[in-house]
Amino acid sequence: MRELSRDGRISNAELAERVGLSASACLRRVQDMERRGLIRGYRAVLSPAASGGGFTAYLGVGLNDHTKAAQEAFERAMAAAWQVRECHNVTGVIEYILRVEVPDLAAYKLFHTEILGTQPQVNAITSYIVMGSPKDERA
Repeated sequence: MRELSRDGRISNAELAERVGLSASACLRRVQDMERRGLIRGYRAVLSPAASGGGFTAYLGVGLNDHTKAAQEAFERAMAAAWQVRECHNVTGVIEYILRVEVPDLAAYKLFHTEILGTQPQVNAITSYIVMGSPKDERA
């Protein structure tokens, strides 16, 4: 699993060699992991700057209403916002953590005021602007 998470495009023969299995045994194991849902998919890791998302921020979002309907409405709105790359419902003082990627500060301000700030469920927003990412293993 570690080798596949590092390089999802690795050939079965190379993967088998790295993990010390025959090619056929390795292929059976990978197919079994896919069937069981352990491997949910393969994706490309895109460069945010090259794809128009050079400005990244993490946002803590608190809601003023803790009902299921309010959470579902907020989650639908975030799912529809192209700027939101991740939305996590968390425990603690806030209800959500968002990862937002946009081209620049002006685009972030537009998202903050015109999209997130207009959601009736939102009570508090705390922004954490990413200045660098010395370690990022998301695939």
